[in-house]
Formats: sequence, structure tokens, C-alpha cells
Amino acid sequence: MLTLKDVSAGYGGEDVIKNISLEIRGNLSIIGANGCGKTTLLRAVANTLPHKGQIEIYGKSVFDMNRREISLNIAMLSQQPSIYFSYSVFDTVMMGRYPHIRGRVSGSPTKEDREIVEQSLEAVGLIVEKNRDIAKLSGGQLQRVFLARALAQQPRIILLDEPTNHLDLKCQIEIIDYLKAWATDNERAVIGVMHDINLALRLSDELLVMKNGQMHASGKGREIIAAGVLNEVYGMDVKGYMKEVARVWE
Repeated sequence: MLTLKDVSAGYGGEDVIKNISLEIRGNLSIIGANGCGKTTLLRAVANTLPHKGQIEIYGKSVFDMNRREISLNIAMLSQQPSIYFSYSVFDTVMMGRYPHIRGRVSGSPTKEDREIVEQSLEAVGLIVEKNRDIAKLSGGQLQRVFLARALAQQPRIILLDEPTNHLDLKCQIEIIDYLKAWATDNERAVIGVMHDINLALRLSDELLVMKNGQMHASGKGREIIAAGVLNEVYGMDVKGYMKEVARVWE
């Protein structure tokens, strides 16, 4: 699905991520301490940040793809989406259909587009709010609106930067489970930056652990935890912490 070869990227001429090489064939959770380059990596993959090296989507370099073609393959949900307009929930989610609408002669939304928008709103539990002004929504509701917009885009890969930010526990689990099913049912992938290890493992069996802008480890999440890799990254007994959390729920 996604191949990275010696990818480096950053800001102001200084690389934040360095020489990342990775083959992604399904869902992947990216974890690591603050400032290790997780979000920078997502932005490079989405081609919203200039990068060195090679990024290929289903075998095709992003350098050979125009913006519309990239949008048909990748959607990204940022950690803290900002509001620069006052649109309804429905119209905001309809923006996710733009790459599809742009390729048509009419240039107008169809009945199918409207149905996809409504299905996306149903998926995040906001169909009853579809006519509300997004400026009047709570932070959690706004996060779900932008997630619905990413779903309506119908990409092959969804990039998520802390997708459950602002959401309560029940909604976090529902969204992660929905995304996992979405990827499995459509042979697509969700790549999510996570801070919550439990949610990271719930989304994906595979983990990419980053440290100081580089790949520190990658592989099966349970094996990484068992090997004590996260202790090195976070400077604490992560495995012991998770056991303690599990003990509380016993």
C-alpha cells in the first residue's frame, strides 16, 4: 500500500525525521514521546510537507501524482483542526467529496455524494447535527465532523494525528473500532499517531516506535512491549504500567 524509502523532512531547512524506510501493508499505529517526529512523518506522507527520499502509494511515487490524485488516495485528519469558515456540518463534510466532484463535467454534488456524506455522519454519530453551524459545536463534535469529512473523501489510506483527541472514552473506542472495520472491509489502511498505547493496539497489531526523528523499532505491538522497547522511549516501565492498569480492572 505505502512504501517509504530514506524519507527525511522538517522545517526551516532542518530535518525532524531522518531516513525513514518502511513498508506498510495494513493498519499501523505510530507512537513515541512528544517531539519525536510523528506528525512530521504524517505530513510528509500526505505530501503537505516537502520531503527527501521516496514515498510510493500502491507503487506510484507521490512526485508523479497531482494534488487531486493524492487526495483520492490519502486523507489526513489533523490533531487540532482549525475553523476558518462558518459552514453547516453537512457542507463541511461535503468538502471531502471535492476530489471526486472536481473530476466531473458538471462539477456539482450528486445524489450519491449526498448519500456518502450522510453515511459518514452516521458513522461518527452526527447525523442529527447535520444542519448545525460548525462554529457552535463542542471540540469533540468538531473532531468528529472532520473525521466524517475524511471518510467522505473515500481515500485508500487515512492518516490520523491523535484521532480521538477531545473525545470521551466511549466515543474513542467506537471511532477506533469503526476505522478498523472500515480498513478491513475495504482493503484499505489507517495510519494513526497515538499516545494511548491501548488505543494504538486496538487499531493495529503493528506499531512503529519513533525516537529523535528516527525509527526506533517496528513490528508486532505485543512483542515490542514484551521486549521493553517502550521503556527506552518513554523512560518508564510501560509494561509494568499496563499490567497495573489491567489489575485495576480485574
